[in-house]
Amino acid sequence: MECSWKTVLLLVCTSLGVQYTAIRTLKDSVSGPCQGAYHCQSRHHRDIRWRALCDDGPLAAESPRKHILLFASTRGSSFTGQLLNQHPEVFYVFEPLYHVQQAFTNSSSRLRRNLDRRALLGAYRDLLLNLYTCDLHFIENYIRPEPQEHVTSSFFRRSSSHALCSPPVCMDGINGALPDSADETWCPKKCGALNLTLASLSCLSKEHIAIKTVRVPEVGDLRTLTEDPRLDLKIIHLVRDPRAILASRIMAFSDQFRPWKIWNSTGRQPRYVDLSQITSTCKDMTASAETGLQRPAWLRGRYLLVRYEDLAFSPKEKAEEIYRFVGLDMESRVQAWITKNTRSNVSSQSEWNYRYSTSRDSRATAESWRLRLGFDIVKTVQELCTDALSLLGYKQVRSAAELRNLSHSLVENRTF
Repeated sequence: MECSWKTVLLLVCTSLGVQYTAIRTLKDSVSGPCQGAYHCQSRHHRDIRWRALCDDGPLAAESPRKHILLFASTRGSSFTGQLLNQHPEVFYVFEPLYHVQQAFTNSSSRLRRNLDRRALLGAYRDLLLNLYTCDLHFIENYIRPEPQEHVTSSFFRRSSSHALCSPPVCMDGINGALPDSADETWCPKKCGALNLTLASLSCLSKEHIAIKTVRVPEVGDLRTLTEDPRLDLKIIHLVRDPRAILASRIMAFSDQFRPWKIWNSTGRQPRYVDLSQITSTCKDMTASAETGLQRPAWLRGRYLLVRYEDLAFSPKEKAEEIYRFVGLDMESRVQAWITKNTRSNVSSQSEWNYRYSTSRDSRATAESWRLRLGFDIVKTVQELCTDALSLLGYKQVRSAAELRNLSHSLVENRTF
């Protein structure tokens, strides 16, 4: 019998007699032709990886899987995540920890009072570990409404993942580049509800897994994952000028940042501005960068600091650095995507029509915040985030004229 992933998927579904089954049950139940098929010597490397469904062979030795975490503080991370998503052998998941945060937030008030930071971080780490081992059913503990028979219509930002919108998860899905009209809803419209069993199968068929998160506060919170012998975790720490982060958040999340928006438009600081919305970001970003740049043993060879501005100024060169770090070859599809999505004619305003847009003129976008933020707000952020600005190589401005003078970049040349 010829080994192919389509044949295996058909045999799996047929032998179980049901459409949806948890992956661990699936492994225990497969027998007969499927099991025999996996003992043949396949000519196709993809077929070898499917052997994990039928036996417990030395999969890691045959195809070492890379586990990649894009660790960020929001705004700019969607673009960076797509650099990884474009690789045909990467199973990419956009911010799955959203579901954990929502489940905790929507719990009873008594439960919320009893929750502490360690409990939430523990849940984050557990979910990341299970996703990296391709058990997507674990996320059912947090998705609301609860999936039925491992099927859900509530998977956050499914459209951001090629793998979740392509065969075998979606037989009518994409087989290459995302459509030009892609938005947050196109994939569910095209593919219907997400079958998490098929998603797990797709994950197993890929050589590498990449996850993006903005919800883990500090890189030190990931230490147990870097030391887990089951993983080979690589952490890409994406940072950005805190002033740019604030400007971006004001535009993208106007309800949450309404006091800041009022301050920016009137020039007068409201009494109820929540300064922690930027100070906490700067504190976590600084702590993580300090830890990563000290190169402790548990992070050695596993940490790469990337400034969003460097990626925007030199997208191809920085993308190549990221791919070298994680140990992947940059496919032509990735290079084509970079060219298309960093030379856009999209204006600085319209890019926010789609909150998680990745198409823009990257060079113009990198410091366009200087035309949108008032000097009083910039001066306040500089006072609150002095350590972050200094550590990461962002110059401060001392006047409104200096702020608006885009001929002088505020991004220092730095090698980290």
